[in-house]
Amino acid sequence: MVTAREIMTSPVETVTPDDDVSDVLTRLAKADFSGFPVVEDGAVVGIVTETDLVDLFQPSNRRLWIPVGFPPFVETLTYSVDLSWSDLDVGVDLVKNAGKPIRDVMITDVVTVSPEDSVESVIDHLADPDRDINRLPVVEDDQLVGIISREDVLRTLSERGVSV
Repeated sequence: MVTAREIMTSPVETVTPDDDVSDVLTRLAKADFSGFPVVEDGAVVGIVTETDLVDLFQPSNRRLWIPVGFPPFVETLTYSVDLSWSDLDVGVDLVKNAGKPIRDVMITDVVTVSPEDSVESVIDHLADPDRDINRLPVVEDDQLVGIISREDVLRTLSERGVSV
């Protein structure tokens, strides 16, 4: 049985809850991965991804819905207007959010695995249709000891000649 310990990456690059959003975004821009575990005293307290940070500057739903008709707007038509982003919008959002700590944007409901969990268990978490998990922190005795990405699992399966 292949365990999480055998496929995890260690040591893990991390950030703290007090790290500045702009600093973390800069680190992610230079990294070859797309998220950091957020760690306090060695314990995982959250996770932050590119998506979390990009949404600060360009929310995915940038549409304005306008009801058209006469009050009380019963059975009216609704039009959607796409509010496109300009350089000014991004610049204003950058200034507004640059000083925020990561604790304000991190995900706190983090799924973790133990080093002895099976690769099947890891795959179950990564393939969960209700969550969009790309990486799993590996925790032992409440301390972060590694991380497993989807790529790590695929590489392991490929190296072991597992066919799908």
